[in-house]
This record gives sequence, C-alpha cells and structure tokens, in this order.
Amino acid sequence: MHPTTSEQIRQAFLDYFEEQRHQRVPSSSLIPYNDDTLLLTNAGMVQFKDVFLGLEKRPYTRATTSQKCMRVSGKHNDLENVGPSPRHHTFFEMLGNFSFGDYFKRDASRFAYEFLTTVVNLDHDRLVYTVYKDDDEAFAIWTQYMGIDPDRVYRMDDKTNFWSMGDVGPCGPTSEIHYDWGAEACTCGDPDCSVLLDNGCDRWLEIWNLVFMQFNQDATGKRTPLPKTGVDTGMGLERIVSVVQNTPVNYDNDLFVPIMAHLQALLGHSDAQRRQYQVGYRVIADHARAAAFLVADGVRPGANGPGYVLRMVIRRAHRFGRKIGFTEPFIARVCDAVITKMGNVYPELPQRRKWIETIVTQEEEQFIVTLDRALVELERALAELDARGVRILAGKTAFDLKSTHGLPFEVTRDICQERGYTVDEAGYLQADATHRRTSQGRLNEAIYAQGSEVYTAAFAALQRRGFLPDSGIRQDPYGSHSRTTQLLGILAHDKLVETVAAGQEVDLILAETPFYIESGGQVSDTGEIEGENWRAEVLNVRRPIPGLILHRARIQGGRAQVGAAVTVHVDSRRRWDIMRNHTATHLLHRALRNLFGEHVEQAGSLVAPDRLRFDFRYDAALTGDELRQITDSVNEAILSHYPVHIQSKPLAEALQEGATALFGEKYGDIVRTVRVGSEDNPWSYELCGGTHVENTSQIGSFIITGEGSVSAGVRRIEAVTGFGAEAYALDHISTLEHIARELHVSPQTVPQKVQELQDHLSAMNRELQKLRQQLIAQQAREVVAKAVDVAGVPVIVTRVQAANVHDLRIMADDLRSKLGSGIVVLGAVLNDKPMLLAATTKDVVQRGAHAGNLVKALAPIIGGGGGGRPDMAQAGGRDIGKLDAALAAATATIAQQLPS
Repeated sequence: MHPTTSEQIRQAFLDYFEEQRHQRVPSSSLIPYNDDTLLLTNAGMVQFKDVFLGLEKRPYTRATTSQKCMRVSGKHNDLENVGPSPRHHTFFEMLGNFSFGDYFKRDASRFAYEFLTTVVNLDHDRLVYTVYKDDDEAFAIWTQYMGIDPDRVYRMDDKTNFWSMGDVGPCGPTSEIHYDWGAEACTCGDPDCSVLLDNGCDRWLEIWNLVFMQFNQDATGKRTPLPKTGVDTGMGLERIVSVVQNTPVNYDNDLFVPIMAHLQALLGHSDAQRRQYQVGYRVIADHARAAAFLVADGVRPGANGPGYVLRMVIRRAHRFGRKIGFTEPFIARVCDAVITKMGNVYPELPQRRKWIETIVTQEEEQFIVTLDRALVELERALAELDARGVRILAGKTAFDLKSTHGLPFEVTRDICQERGYTVDEAGYLQADATHRRTSQGRLNEAIYAQGSEVYTAAFAALQRRGFLPDSGIRQDPYGSHSRTTQLLGILAHDKLVETVAAGQEVDLILAETPFYIESGGQVSDTGEIEGENWRAEVLNVRRPIPGLILHRARIQGGRAQVGAAVTVHVDSRRRWDIMRNHTATHLLHRALRNLFGEHVEQAGSLVAPDRLRFDFRYDAALTGDELRQITDSVNEAILSHYPVHIQSKPLAEALQEGATALFGEKYGDIVRTVRVGSEDNPWSYELCGGTHVENTSQIGSFIITGEGSVSAGVRRIEAVTGFGAEAYALDHISTLEHIARELHVSPQTVPQKVQELQDHLSAMNRELQKLRQQLIAQQAREVVAKAVDVAGVPVIVTRVQAANVHDLRIMADDLRSKLGSGIVVLGAVLNDKPMLLAATTKDVVQRGAHAGNLVKALAPIIGGGGGGRPDMAQAGGRDIGKLDAALAAATATIAQQLPS
C-alpha cells in the first residue's frame, strides 16, 4: 500500500531515508537559536547550518527531518499570498534529507526520484526537472543515469537554480522537481506553457528542491570547489500531500480540511457561504496553525522579532474573522482543531494546549479593544488621500497606526488593497528602522568584531605552537574540584604574552579546566590557580569562541610563566551553594507544573551561590496559599532524600522517556539528563548541563523570598537554599522578635496586633475624609454666591483650597450641580504647582462652551498645558504667581466661546 494521508506520507518519507542510512533528527524550534541572522526557521537546513560550515560535527553524515518552518519576512515572505493563493502558507512543514560530505548529486537525485515514483507512486510522466544552466553533471544524471527524457529536463539560470548562503561562503547549483497538473490547470494562457517560462503558472508545482553545496564564493564573486560537498533538499509536506491526494488547492488536503470544517461549524455557515468566504477561511486556518506552533515554541506576542510575527498573524486572522461573521474571540478554538490534527506528531501542542488558548485569546481580546479606534484613524487617513486624489498611504502613517494603535502593517496593507490603495512599504520600513535606532541605541559591532578577531587569533597561535588540539581546551566541571594541568597562554591587553607579574588582571589559558562556564542560567565558578611561587585568584570563566576557555584572574603573588605546571582549585563551598540552588530550580519547576499544569514552562533562570531566580510562563500573580504549597512541595522532595542521577544519552531517547527540554536551548544529539528520584517514577527529569547535588537532602531547605511579574505572562520566583535559607530564616526571626518587643506583644500575636493598628488607622482616615468633605461643602456654599452672568450663563471663577485633584473635582461637581446650568472654573495650588479645572453643564456645551478648549487657552498663562472633555478638563503649570491672572482671564475667554 502506498501512503495517502498526510501522516502516512510524512512517516513514509522519514522511513525511506532511514532505510538509506540517514539519521532521523527531530524538528528544531521555530526560533533559530543557532542563527542570529534569521527571524524564524524557514528551511530544514537551518539547524544544520554550523555542520555545513564546518563549525559543528555530528556523529552522522546523513540526516532526514520533518522541520517546522515559517516564512513571513525577507525574500521568503509568503504572507501577502496567503489566502488568495491555493498553495502559499506562513507555517509549513519541510521534509528534507541532508548529506554532510557523504553522497552528492547522483544519490540525491536517485533518492528523490525513487521516493516520488515508487514510495508515493506518482506518475513519472507528470514530473519535470530543472538544473542549473552550466551544471552538465546534474543534466547527465537525470537524462543518462536516471533515464529521463531530455525534453523534460530544463536548464535555467541563477534566479531559479543557484543557491548561496550569502554574498560570500558556501553556494552551489540546484535541481528542482516539478509536478504537472495538466494543460487544463494552465493559468498563464501561453501556448508554449512550460516550467522554463517561470511565470507563476498554476499548471506547474515545484515539489522538491535539491541544493548541491559545491563551491565557496569569495568577495569578488570567484567560486572555488569546497573541500567537502553537501546536499540540502527540501520538499513541502503540504504540496506533496496535495499531489498525492489530487487536490491542486492545498487547503483541500487533509492537513487543512479538519481545520476548515471546524471553522465552518463555529460559524454555522453553509457550503455556499464557505466558498463565498474562502479567502478568509484560508487565512484563518493558516494563521491558526502558525499561532499554535509559535506559542508552543515559547513565543509571546510582542512589538519586535518573533513576537511581532505572532501578534501579526493573530490580529490578521481576527480581522478576517470579523469579515466572515465572528464578533467575539475565536482563534483559540481554531487552534484547538490544529492541536487535534497535529498533536500526535508534535507533542508540544497538546502539552501546551491551555497555554496556547490563554496567549492567543489574550492577544485577540487586546486587539479587539484597539481595533475600532485604529480603523477610525485609518479611515480618516484614507479620506484625506481621497480629498487629495492620492492612492498611496504614506509609510509613516502605516507605522504610526502600528506603534500607536496596534494595527499591524500587514493588516493595514490588506485593508488598503481591498479599497484600491497601496502602502509605501519602503517608507514604513524606514520609519520602523528610525524608531528602533532611537529606542534601542546602536550596537558597536566594530568593537565586537575586533574582540572576536583577538580570540580567534589567540586560538590559532596556540594551535600553531602545538598547544591545542582542534577540539580546543578540555573542560570537565563534573569531576574533581582540583586538577593539575599546564598554563598554555596568557592574554593581556588583547595580546599573548609569555609572563605576567603580580597585581595584573589577565586571561589565563589552561590545557584543561574543572571550572564551570556560565550557561543555562548557572554562573561560572571562581577559585584559584597555583604555580611554583605564584598564585592567581580566578574571578570568572568564559568561552568567547568555540574551543577557547579564558580564566579571568588577578595575579596575587609571584610571576606567572607560560608552560609552567599549575594546580587549579574550584571554590568548593561556593560550588556546593550553586549546586544546591540548581537542583532546587528543578524541584521548583516540577512543583509549579504539579500545581498549575504541564503547560507551565521555564522562561529563564539565574543560579548563583547566594540565591536562585526562576522565571516561568504564567498569567496570574501567585497567592499566598499557592506559594506555601510550592514551598511545601519542594521541601518535601528535599526531605524525601531522593537520589540525583546524571546520565548522558541520545536526545530522542531522553525525550521519549519524558525528559523536560527547555524551549530556547540548543541541544546536540547526545544530551545530559538529570533525574531526581527513582528511574521508574522520577520526581523530576530534565535535560541539563549544570552541576547538581548527589541527593536532595544535601539542599538543606528551600525558602521563597519573592514573587512578581517580569513581563506580560511571565512570573518570577526568587528563593534561597542551604546556608542562604538558614541565614534568611534567622534574620526574619530576629526581625519578628524585634517588632514584638516594640509592640509589647509575643511574636505569635504580632499579626493580630498589626491588624488592630491598621483598623485604627483606617478609622482615622475615614474621619479625616469626612472632615475634608465638610470643608469642601462649606467652600462650595461660600463660592456659589460669587456666580456672575456671562452671555446669560451663570459662571463661577474662583481660587480655592484643595488637598488634591480629586478634591478639586468633587468641588467642581458640587458647584456645577448647585448651579444647575453654568460654568465653573477653579484654581488651586497642589504640590507647589498651579492647577486649573473647568466644568460645564450639558446645556452650556450645546451652546458652544468647551471646558477642554477653555483650560487650553488659560494654561499658557501659568506656564503649562492641558485639555480634556467638553464637560470637564484640567491644566497644570509651573508659575504659581500667575494663577490669579489666569483666573482673571477666564471670564473673557468664556465670553468668546458663548454666542451673545
């Protein structure tokens, strides 16, 4: 049986390449943590980039994946086409096979042809092929080795069939395989319709791209053969499923049909209505997939980066939802259908179902609040364009709509296109870039590059002397805290030197080290290095480039000499404090999940000797009872005397066993696992490269010292363990005893006594407020008699005594009520600054009076500004001496507003 469903096709692809001796590698995150040049993972090769560049070695030379991908920016931007196009998506899966110096063009072509024609049983007469115009080897492979009719193999130029990683670096020709839907599918109308025209005709569907990394291109454009060739192929799952299922529209294949049907049921639409609104259906289905996977990979809506992409797809989907009948938040319910469809393949989706629902709904609700206001502003901008006979919306206006009103550029562009306008995208990007430079400042890239060059040069120099192997300095922070080794180099003032005297602070380079280097939230070790007649205090340890470890040290006696034998000592007491805190973070993580659910995930941490800090994704402040439950849970695990097992094993095996992997961390194929408790039923099981205690009882105790918000949807718990917990407890006991003595009560009754004092203070405050209200009423009775007639309207203008703005407003409301019809202008000095407040009755507003315009006219007199509603407004200033002058001008200003 040949595979027909999307699940079967994905599995068949991976199985086929495993049979061809490829290592099956799990999909990496949508966040490309190993590549700062990319916003989101947009191809299967992203997680192997360092392997292709020779910067990373894997224990295999062939790999196959089904990779989560997003294309929403840069040259791979499919967003505008999502909806109208039958085959473009933001989120998609890329099936790929890769060779790292193993096979090349012949086997890559054979594998592709065999999978398509044999495994999924495509009609070979429907397949056509392209090769790079000068790639005679690839042409010969297809026509001679594979026996393809030369008339179905097209030579094409750089635009379609040559790939490069950048302006310089690895590059090479490509070969594409296209599927022919038949002459009836032609949309270009050209009698000579073919792939060679490259005109976007729907008859031809590119289903597989084979990239042959063959050359290295220098800055002049010269290409020389790479020492090791590579193969990077990609086939969109959505496309091959459509071909197998004979659905030229991707949204009609089984990856989308359940989502579209769920959407139709939510709306209660007929089939005719679904066809009528097909663009909206497609956008929502696509964007719900993107949103679900982004949130599952740890992304939160934001103003920049992946967070902006998530915000944009949610808001764009909501706007299309409004057009087809939704009035309330709905995207989370569509995401639920995505999770049901994809959850068996990507377990992070069902594991984070509740979190996905929460984040998506919150963002949608926030957009609903701002959307109407944003649309009013956009309508005003378009009306102004109409008045001028212009059809292009300025980029600055589009940026202001995003930054001020939360309307994503992509939504603005959609609306404008629907109305026959275009948007100046270049102007928008320029405004956005200007804003980023202003708000974030500029990074000094030259200094960073210079620093990298220094370390690279030092590493190369040590290798030339035979001091270092290619793999670099050996590090083992998990064994003995002391070690005898050799001083290989001294880096002082960006130069390698042979010797250095006491009193200087330099970087020492050792042949091997037991020091832990800061990573995963755990701080680096400190300690000392001893040589013959000299010693140095190690302040911190870092790895500026792969293979090079620098011990920042202060020489405290004697003279350090390169080549000398040294003894290295990690500060053991400090390390033990760190280990207690690190293992405690694992216990805390598990306690949080036990209490709130598996969707709670770590968002950052700090493991220091004196404290631990743990950030986690959760949307509500923790109650006192919840903090107590968490504290009790962690301490119960500590007192349960659980063993802590450390073991290295393949990543896939650890994940299958249920180990918790942190989103944002880059893991290799072999990972270090930390299991707390029994092997069959561990209390905690995580992937972690940090140092840990051997048994939970060594932690001592755990006390939470603080809990608060870090950012939207992220909470932080701070805690202490071991000696730190003991000191914290003793300090608080001492403080409690001191308070008890001052209050003349026992420590046990301090809370009761404090409550009594608070109740007494509240009663006094209520009495004070009552007296203030009586004073305000008294002033109002005295002031109302001062009303004068201005154009037939009673007007009160006076200076009063008030404690705050609130009291001033109460007085204005009281006077306005007593007048029944009229205008009140009050002046007061609050916090040593002049304040004006105006209030009007509704009937006077209808005659032309406007409190906001009134205070706006008077505010410059007191050196300030202000404004507000027609019925109530206020203004502040700096010049107290001009307050009476401002009040004196009020009557004339009111007269100008009122018709005579």
